[in-house]
Order: sequence, then structure tokens, then C-alpha cells
Amino acid sequence: MTARERLESLGGCADVGGLRAAVSDVCAQFGKVTKIDVLMMTAAQKRRALCFLRLESSAQEQLLIASLGATRLGEDLLVIVDLAN
Repeated sequence: MTARERLESLGGCADVGGLRAAVSDVCAQFGKVTKIDVLMMTAAQKRRALCFLRLESSAQEQLLIASLGATRLGEDLLVIVDLAN
């Protein structure tokens, strides 16, 4: 299973703590996760988790961006996980 497929499979996580650990686990293959914050939101009947994270180096972060489609938002990377309703 690819990293992107693993990330997409996280939609069934039941709580923020479980999602934080699961996202950290998926992203760890690119380098050590040094920061992760998760915010849950609901908009237009869709539940999403906004995961803001940092890795040890910008080279590792570039690999994560390329592999998972993450976005750089200021100093952080943003990974969005669509959650089950």
C-alpha cells in the first residue's frame, strides 16, 4: 500500500488522538515528525481533519509534499484527511 493510500484509509479514525498517531505513522516514512497538530472541521456536510506538521528537514518535507500532495502553509505542512461521516 502506498503512503497516499494509507493516508486515504485514515478516514475511519474515531478521535483526534488516534488520527494524530496514524498520520504521524504514515508521515514517519519521510523522516522524523517533530510537530503535529490536528484540527477537525465540518463544512458542506463533509468532515475533514486538517493536520499541520513539520519534519526534521526541508528535504524530507519536500518528499512528503511530492508523495502525499501536502501543501506548505507558512512553516508547516498541511495534510487534509477526509473523514467518514
